[in-house]
Amino acid sequence: MSILAVNEVSYTYKSKYQTVEAVSNVSCTFEAGKMYAIVGHSGSGKSTLLSLLAGLDLPTKGEIYVEDQPMSKLDRDRYRRETASVVYQSFNLFPLLTALENVAYPMELRGIAAKEARKTGKELIASVGLEERICNQLPLMMSGGQQQRVAVARALASGGKILLADEPTGNLDTVNGEIVVEILKSLSHERGYTVIIITHDMGVAEQADIVYTMKDGKITV
Repeated sequence: MSILAVNEVSYTYKSKYQTVEAVSNVSCTFEAGKMYAIVGHSGSGKSTLLSLLAGLDLPTKGEIYVEDQPMSKLDRDRYRRETASVVYQSFNLFPLLTALENVAYPMELRGIAAKEARKTGKELIASVGLEERICNQLPLMMSGGQQQRVAVARALASGGKILLADEPTGNLDTVNGEIVVEILKSLSHERGYTVIIITHDMGVAEQADIVYTMKDGKITV
């Protein structure tokens, strides 16, 4: 069964001077337990599609279904808090919060008691291969690879099973990039997550179970 289903979706940007169809009549599905890669040149529409899958905007035409529920009918803020999380190329950690505070934050937003959130946060940080000492470090005290793994741990803290990653290895060296990809692959294959990665790196795409290529707003397998 599809966790996410994109049904004839289009998205148009309009300005005073032009109208651009960034996504054009796209249909595709995403299942649990698989890692997907969406590849394409800059301007191909892949980042726009990711933002639609994250519920950051709604399609101009068509519909995205989340376990058969139309995205347009969902509370999209709640969807991002509890169902789908995004990991960004630039990490997007809160700079004045420690690693543990960053990871605990989504749980506290959901009403989980601080003590329990911190306990689970430590477990999540360990689950992405980081030592406990990282828990008390601020982002600027960490390497890029460590920051990205904390970002993955924070995404897992939502409790949702959809993980969207926008160029997650873009700011990392080869070794740390490979570590992050292995973590994402493990989450899909061993823990049943639906992992969707936007990437320019064909080495990353080769690790995916399914690759979608975008060109001029359209998608192919």
